[in-house]
Amino acid sequence: MDIWTTFVLPVFICVVLPVIVVWLALRSRQHAIDKKAEIMLKAIESGATIDPNLLKPQEKTKSTKKELLDKLNGACITSLMGLAFIALAIVRYYNPQFDRTFLHNFIVPGGFVLLAVGIGLLISYFVGKKMLAKEMETEEKQLEENK
Repeated sequence: MDIWTTFVLPVFICVVLPVIVVWLALRSRQHAIDKKAEIMLKAIESGATIDPNLLKPQEKTKSTKKELLDKLNGACITSLMGLAFIALAIVRYYNPQFDRTFLHNFIVPGGFVLLAVGIGLLISYFVGKKMLAKEMETEEKQLEENK
């Protein structure tokens, strides 16, 4: 194996990629704050009245049911990806042309990690569904009353 597949690619995936994702998320949040501050400054300069609700943090936009369904979606995706990696490992294991060190070092552990994360999310979904049943019921009643 060359240095790219043994060192550079895993470091990029495990270190550089998460850092970039966090940086982009923080940058977008900072951009939204800067835009809000710019609007507030222009309103103050022009002498307009400022809505106090603009300064409050935004309320939760997702319902509890939507959050649980997102968790179920993530659980299904990661579980299926884990099963696909394990199936790929089984198929590739019997191919004599395939390098087995890559199989043992990356595909099999990655498949089991994804499968474990998916199972953990499934457990979290079912526990959350049971614990948050009353909250979901009240949110649905509130939505029906607002219609």
